Amino acid sequence: MKPYSSSCERNSAPILNVLKQVIGDKHKTLLEVGSGTGQHAVSLASEFPHLLWTCSDVKSNHEGIGLWLKESNISNIKGPLEFEIDKDDFPIGDFDLIFTANTFHIIGWKKVEIFMQLCGENLKKNALVIIYGPFNYNGKYTSQSNADFDVWLKELNPLSTICSFEDVSENMLLNGFTLLNDFEMPANNRTLVFVKI
Repeated sequence: MKPYSSSCERNSAPILNVLKQVIGDKHKTLLEVGSGTGQHAVSLASEFPHLLWTCSDVKSNHEGIGLWLKESNISNIKGPLEFEIDKDDFPIGDFDLIFTANTFHIIGWKKVEIFMQLCGENLKKNALVIIYGPFNYNGKYTSQSNADFDVWLKELNPLSTICSFEDVSENMLLNGFTLLNDFEMPANNRTLVFVKI
């Protein structure tokens, strides 16, 4: 039975709206880090037929991703590749887009830092890194629901927490990226778009 995420179902359309603004014909290869159930790939990749969308995630999620991809039969999706941050090498490929959704607040700051470093080491000039999820600004939650969500995250895993926008931006800059866009999204989420300089 396929895994199912109601949040993926809800946020796919708003994310697609953002991707249509930042992905152009010049972009050919996208790596999705943390594909989860595979729903984002299935709902988004078909909108960009010129783009090869590669899924990646920890091994335990591969079966579910595979079920979604097999059922969709979308020709421009490949994978999933095995990629666990702080364990596996960065996937091999000439990627000019990285997309990750709802991962930063789950994996913990140490792995977020490693992810940003890997992007800096493996992406070429003008590559984009697109990050969707909740962020804090100026040391504060953007809503009470995000504050409550952060408490819930920490109860599940003490390392999980909503990241600071400023910390992410500063570390991306240290790894060779500058902020291109910061999109406001439904449900107190954001989509941050960074470009390799």
